[in-house]
Amino acid sequence: MLPWVPQALLALLLPTLLAQGEAKHRRGPQARDTSRPALLRLSDHLLANYKKGVRPVRDWRTPTTVSIDVIVYAILNVDEKNQVLTTYIWYRQYWTDEFLQWNPEDFDNITKLSIPTDSIWVPDILINEFVDVGKSPNIPYVYVQHHGEVQNYKPLQVVTACSLDIYNFPFDVQNCSLTFTSWLHTIQDINISLWRLPEKVKLDRSVFMNQGEWELLGVLSQFQEFSIESSDCYAEMKFYVVIRRRPLFYAVSLLLPSIFLMVMDIVGFYLPPDSGERVSFKITLLLGYSVFLIIVSDTLPATAIGTPLIGVYFVVCMALLVISLAETILIVRLVHKQDLQQPVPAWLRRLVLERVALLLCPGEQSTSRRPPATSQAAKTDDCSDMTNHCNHLGGSRDLEKTPRGSGSPPPPPREASLAVRGLLQELTSIRHFLEKREESREVARDWLRVGSVLDKLLFRIYLLAVLAYSVTLVTLWSIWQYS
Repeated sequence: MLPWVPQALLALLLPTLLAQGEAKHRRGPQARDTSRPALLRLSDHLLANYKKGVRPVRDWRTPTTVSIDVIVYAILNVDEKNQVLTTYIWYRQYWTDEFLQWNPEDFDNITKLSIPTDSIWVPDILINEFVDVGKSPNIPYVYVQHHGEVQNYKPLQVVTACSLDIYNFPFDVQNCSLTFTSWLHTIQDINISLWRLPEKVKLDRSVFMNQGEWELLGVLSQFQEFSIESSDCYAEMKFYVVIRRRPLFYAVSLLLPSIFLMVMDIVGFYLPPDSGERVSFKITLLLGYSVFLIIVSDTLPATAIGTPLIGVYFVVCMALLVISLAETILIVRLVHKQDLQQPVPAWLRRLVLERVALLLCPGEQSTSRRPPATSQAAKTDDCSDMTNHCNHLGGSRDLEKTPRGSGSPPPPPREASLAVRGLLQELTSIRHFLEKREESREVARDWLRVGSVLDKLLFRIYLLAVLAYSVTLVTLWSIWQYS
């Protein structure tokens, strides 16, 4: 019985001795390296056997969930011609690395450690709309929590393609998307989620630079899955950056000068139509507006897919100025005084001087029918003068026929009678000349009345067209600005 006692005791004590030896062996390096800083010991412990080329999960069937967040810092540039948006954002993401976990009690209660980004596995999440590499600063470190959570914060200058709609310029609102997705891994390997609630992401303007041309309205978020060729499914997170242009600068530099020129064109209608100053005034306005369009052509956004409404506005204003000049030329041609000018046709007199004048200026319609008193007085004076001359001539002839008495004076000589006849012919020619001149003046006055009535009619039509056009534009721009 005695030889079996040591063997039994050895069998009982052997597991205890092996456990103590293994514990001493496990704590041996740490006990030997207590003189080294805790950060160095922890970094060596985490990266000693780490393989950054392998997705950090112990069970390959478990997907790695990456939570992302976007905060818009500034809108740097909006290139309408190339359809490119340049933004500066603060991008945050975190995921769980199952190979980067430790017990804080073994390393001086360290719960968070910064390690180089190049030393660990990082998800290949990119933005689909990338068209150029921005000037983003390089952040070479990430934070690792003791339970394996990796936090990667970095600022990004994002140059992305965006479908910009400039039809409502300068009251346009743009909606550009930033789509974050894994370029290679499917949703079975990498899944994407939102770090914060969508309401907080939408209303977060805490760091946005709000002094530029563009105003941030909100950042909308949406998660969706998509597949390519109906085989592999990928996860993506879309952020819609909604921005609005501040229109004050463009309203002052583009719209107000055009409005002032149009107002001066309307005021030019109050110049007399029979003077040539109106034509020169409107030609000057047209030339000034042409120079204005040349100056502002570089300010307007240019795209190959459409024209902004403000460009249509400028073209219509130019067309209105041309129409105004053509109307002025027509009126000046009608009222221009000419000796060979034909009388006003009867149909035109009835249409303009009776019907149109009755609608526009009823107080002047009755006076247009009344012949001027000066012409009637002139004709009466001419007739009375001619009657006197005729009576005088008839009296002279009676004197010739009456037998001369003894006490009567001698008759005038025949040469005096010829002189009287010549004077009578001269007076007759003068009378015909005055009548013809009065007729030409009456024709000119008729054309002047016709031109004045037509000028008032066309001015009111032109004014209504300008007002309707202005009200339409102001209504559209107001709806777009406050929508």
